Amino acid sequence: MDTEIAKTQEERRRMEQELASLTSLTYDRDLYGGADRDAYVSSIPVNDDDEANNLDAMDSEVARKLASYTAPKSLFNEIPRGADDDDSNLGFKKPGKIIDREDEYRRRRLQRVISPERHDAFAAGEKTPDPSVRTYADVMREQALQREKEETLKAIAKKKKEEEEAAKAEGPKRRNRWDQSQDTDAAAAPAKKAKATSDWDLPDATPGIGRWDATPTPGRVSDSTPSVGRRNRWDETPTPGRVADADATPSGGVTPGATPAGMTWDATPKGLATPTPKRQRSRWDETPATMGSATPMAGATPAAAYTPGVTPVGAMDVATPTPSAINLRGSITPEQYNLLRWEKDIEERNRPLTDEELDAMFPQEGYKILEPPASYVPIRTPARKLLATPTPLGTPLYQIPEENRGQQFDVPKEAPGGLPFMKPEDYQYFGALLNEDEEEELTPEEQKERKIMKLLLKVKNGTPPQRKTALRQLTDKAREFGAGPVFNRILPLLMQPTLEDQERHLLVKVIDRVLYKLDELVRPYVHKILVVIEPLLIDEDYYARVEGREIISNLSKAAGLATMIAAMRPDIDNIDEYVRNTTARAFSVVASALGIPALLPFLKAVCQSKKSWQARHTGIKIVQQIAILIGCAVLPHLRSLVEIIEHGLNDENQKVRTITALSLAALAEAAAPYGIESFDSVLKPLWKGIRSHRGKVLAAFLKAIGFIIPLMDAIYASYYTKEVMFILIREFQSPDEEMKKIVLKVVKQCVSTEGVEADYIRSDILPEFFRNFWVRRMALDRRNYKQLVETTVEIANKVGVADIVGRIVEDLKDESEPYRRMVMETIEKVVANLGASDIDARLEELLIDGILYAFQEQTSDDANVMLNGFGAVVNSLGQRVKPYLPQICGTIKWRLNNKSAKVRQQAADLISRIAVVMKQCQEEQLMGHLGVVLYEYLGEEYPEVLGSILGALKAIVNVIGMTKMTPPIKDLLPRLTPILKNRHEKVQENCIDLVGRIADRGAEFVPAREWMRICFELLEMLKAHKKGIRRATVNTFGYIAKAIGPQDVLATLLNNLKVQERQNRVCTTVAIAIVAETCSPFTVLPALMNEYRVPELNVQNGVLKSLSFLFEYIGEMGKDYIYAVTPLLEDALMDRDLVHRQTAASAVKHMALGVAGLGCEDALVHLLNYVWPNIFETSPHVINAVMEAVEGMRVALGAAIVLNYCLQGLFHPSRKVREVYWKIYNSLYIGSQDALVAAYPTLEDEQNNIYSRPELLMFI
Repeated sequence: MDTEIAKTQEERRRMEQELASLTSLTYDRDLYGGADRDAYVSSIPVNDDDEANNLDAMDSEVARKLASYTAPKSLFNEIPRGADDDDSNLGFKKPGKIIDREDEYRRRRLQRVISPERHDAFAAGEKTPDPSVRTYADVMREQALQREKEETLKAIAKKKKEEEEAAKAEGPKRRNRWDQSQDTDAAAAPAKKAKATSDWDLPDATPGIGRWDATPTPGRVSDSTPSVGRRNRWDETPTPGRVADADATPSGGVTPGATPAGMTWDATPKGLATPTPKRQRSRWDETPATMGSATPMAGATPAAAYTPGVTPVGAMDVATPTPSAINLRGSITPEQYNLLRWEKDIEERNRPLTDEELDAMFPQEGYKILEPPASYVPIRTPARKLLATPTPLGTPLYQIPEENRGQQFDVPKEAPGGLPFMKPEDYQYFGALLNEDEEEELTPEEQKERKIMKLLLKVKNGTPPQRKTALRQLTDKAREFGAGPVFNRILPLLMQPTLEDQERHLLVKVIDRVLYKLDELVRPYVHKILVVIEPLLIDEDYYARVEGREIISNLSKAAGLATMIAAMRPDIDNIDEYVRNTTARAFSVVASALGIPALLPFLKAVCQSKKSWQARHTGIKIVQQIAILIGCAVLPHLRSLVEIIEHGLNDENQKVRTITALSLAALAEAAAPYGIESFDSVLKPLWKGIRSHRGKVLAAFLKAIGFIIPLMDAIYASYYTKEVMFILIREFQSPDEEMKKIVLKVVKQCVSTEGVEADYIRSDILPEFFRNFWVRRMALDRRNYKQLVETTVEIANKVGVADIVGRIVEDLKDESEPYRRMVMETIEKVVANLGASDIDARLEELLIDGILYAFQEQTSDDANVMLNGFGAVVNSLGQRVKPYLPQICGTIKWRLNNKSAKVRQQAADLISRIAVVMKQCQEEQLMGHLGVVLYEYLGEEYPEVLGSILGALKAIVNVIGMTKMTPPIKDLLPRLTPILKNRHEKVQENCIDLVGRIADRGAEFVPAREWMRICFELLEMLKAHKKGIRRATVNTFGYIAKAIGPQDVLATLLNNLKVQERQNRVCTTVAIAIVAETCSPFTVLPALMNEYRVPELNVQNGVLKSLSFLFEYIGEMGKDYIYAVTPLLEDALMDRDLVHRQTAASAVKHMALGVAGLGCEDALVHLLNYVWPNIFETSPHVINAVMEAVEGMRVALGAAIVLNYCLQGLFHPSRKVREVYWKIYNSLYIGSQDALVAAYPTLEDEQNNIYSRPELLMFI
């Protein structure tokens, strides 16, 4: 004992020392470890960044200790954040730049050049096209040249690689020339030089290799980079078909191994036919002189990334210094020699372009040649030479610079004349608008351009009203402006890298509107527009994709099929995969717009292209995209589409085989459950293919089979499933994620088809399936997880609950939570589908035990899975849960007391899930007990939890009934009244539901005064945002009125008509109508009509609206009250205020429809006389209400009477009057055509028209 006392005293002493004494200096040890002065934070961080920097040093001791009640920040940094963590769930996102959310692939859109306009063959007719315009032939030629160049470069790279390998294999490793010492004799250098393989050493005369010398063609900007295996610092964009790609096809798409060098040059007639190690001349060597003019672009619009001056096209005459020339200079080391070469090279490349070269690069018109300023002297000094380091001839002294007062700093000018604010990046496009001085001197063309720019700026950056008018003007004047100027302004804007989503949406809207107007004038610009719009088709934003489709479909309707094909054909076998992908998607949209039959011949030709596998690949991809886009509408064309692509399954190119299988899968998916006969021809190659392929191709083939099997008849399905099953089971073990998804999908499809028996699944599939797929890793990836649950549920549908649940029930106690969640979700779905009848006693125990464990151990936010699972299991077990209920309720009560809000909320939610079952098990006492426990927790501070507790109480009240409820209703309700003030949606909804239920079933337990108090609270609830809450509130008024009589409730409601907010008044009028319906109208009408005397617009409108709803609700009972309200409606229909007449007309409509056929025609005709003069109103709401009232009269009075009103104006001299009468006549004719026959006036017969209707006259 003494030792303990001593210990305590010692601790106390230590604590007292640590407490701040007044005499000495002490430090807060908790925060600052030791008594170390330096550990204090000496300054307050200026901004968040500083703070972040301070905290990041292992999140600093201080912060770590202060934040000890949450997990350490270092852990939070590692947890992958959900996509919707930040502000996005507040309902508004910050406008993001598109480029920020794009991946590297999608950013390739910025590398495409907006091509110059093309020749429109339809407009030109028979005329020969102007040489300056690009025709289809020009474009195709450029593409061919482009491809040939790419293939040559690939071949050269490949050859070089082979030579390197051959050199390596020759013998012992040679010393590299960089290893040689400086004093190596110079004569050896050139000899070694010939062997070395630096990029710079290849003779410059071969233009194919120079990295600078290709003019970028419209294909994409960085075509000039050859696809050499190793990355080079000049390779800005890795070329899509690099040799180093894992699955790249052998260069040129040729059959590997055809010749020893591995290439057959079908494309180049005199190419590298014989594979010999020595360098070959390529086609490109033959006429270097013409290279400059080989690809002059006729007016290409350069994209932002390409400056016309970069590539000296004519620099073809560079010669590598010959060995003899070097020897003349005396001995020189390889390094020096290289520097000389570099220098010569660089000088040559950077020399100014001559006029001839510039003429060859630029088109003749559209550019003006600027004179250089008089003071300009080109730098010709050797100071930049690499070998000479200049020595300064004396110390340069400092000179005070002259100050230039006229210098313009980067202060943006104000946008003139009401134009919206310009962002810095807009100056490039709209800069011309800032100087408005010379507006008068502009040519009409330039003025038009300026006008278009102004309108576009307003659309892009303006306020909504500005935007609206600008859009309207652009649309109306589109033809006047002309297609060229409009598109040449809009399209570069859409290629702007800094564009935001909203801006893109607006500009795309402009294109859409303008297309409608321009119609066939867009033909020359189709490709331009496509370059800009195609990227939308692969955007991750769904609405952007829809917008893209919309535009392309309008474009194809405007331009016609021929133009679309001509514009897109060159892109089908473009070298860049990105271009091919977007083109395929665009083609599918064209097909859906113009009909598949129109495109079939073209598709057939493309898919059978012999020249390039790219074309075949894209053609087949188009078929896939068509199937995805138009779904079951492919059925009429299914056979022809399958025939077009079937040969692709045996193509020599692997990528083509893969895409073919994927296209077949898409077609089968779209056609399901029909169309198996169309796939007959591909079954054999598919089944052969799955035996011979591995990897990606196999995955694609399996996918196709998975979608085709469900289309078959039972016998065939069973046979084919067994065939494919052993390959599937082999692939169960595949580590590849993509393969797993596909295998799961195929298993699901095979299992769900009819001919597959349960025993076969049990014996052959289940053991492997559970061993390979039911592992923790599958629960971590969302898509795998979903697919696995779906497949398991599908298997369970075949083999029954016990087999599946029995295998996974143990895993409910697994330590990995995501895995437990996956198990729970599966059990929930299986049990909900199939019930629990074949779960035996042992399994039932394990199951309840498991779900209780899983429910208690959950920590994550997504509690719904566990709750739903628990609810589903308990509900399907029904009576069998009785023995476990005390345990479950014990858990719930214990968890309702937990300090974590989440846990309390889950416990309360669980009560509402299992209340029904507790009733089935006659556990009313237990429920009463839970009711009391919940009642005690109504003081809960977290709104989410409070909402759940109210929901649980509601569930118990529903099940147990008002009389047996504990606590008794008279105690419960007063406790709910203040909760109605809570502004949280979940609380409001659950509370009003509970109060409404009590008012409906147990109103007599509560004194009337309490109900009145609740009435006042309910008025506030009418302001709620959620419609469900407002609806529940309005219904509750009805219940309360029924309970305590309408007078008091009505007084409250009528007072509420005086408030300002419209929503509140509308709900009040509905509530008044409901009170009238529940308590008979005669209790409400006197007070309501009396209220109409108040000379205030809002109140009178409210009364009229109440009458409108009232007559809508009471229907036939209206016949007793129609004469009472007629004078009031007369007054309202003659009121000056439009809204009065509108609401009164709507009341008349409901009244007429309610009393149709009950003998109140006199009052209705009287009211019709007041409604009729309003038919000439122009306000849309009023005219709608009036027309509906006339329609109501047609139903109640018959068409003949309304026709008589109508005849007087049908032939009025004024068109405006006639139009209205004809509109009424048309709706009469639509509504009761047969009834009009008798009412038509009798007309005399003419020679050729007989108007008499003898049988009708006879009848009359």
